[in-house]
Amino acid sequence: MPQIVILPHPEHCPEGVVVEAQKGETIIEAALRNGIEIEHACEMSCACTTCHVVVREGFPSLDPSDELEDDMLDKAWGLEPESRLSCQAKVGEVDLVVEIPRYTINQVSERH
Repeated sequence: MPQIVILPHPEHCPEGVVVEAQKGETIIEAALRNGIEIEHACEMSCACTTCHVVVREGFPSLDPSDELEDDMLDKAWGLEPESRLSCQAKVGEVDLVVEIPRYTINQVSERH
């Protein structure tokens, strides 16, 4: 069973965490099932960027993003080449290391 290492994040998991994932489930499904509350304002329908993550290790093992996800990612805060929407990125056979960005567009607009 693949694992997802979620790097420390001040709000979601200050110490970081390692969660077991099931092949074929999305990164956010594995995180939520393990108590990591990644924001998902559109209810995981690929209609926002609040579940944006950066896959630090294992990125090549993910299926490529589709055009809709790419269009959404273009609007994400802190976009990087290894950025994915965690509601769209399905876990394969390879362990992943994932960073949850400090801000999302939703959080930035609500707090500033």
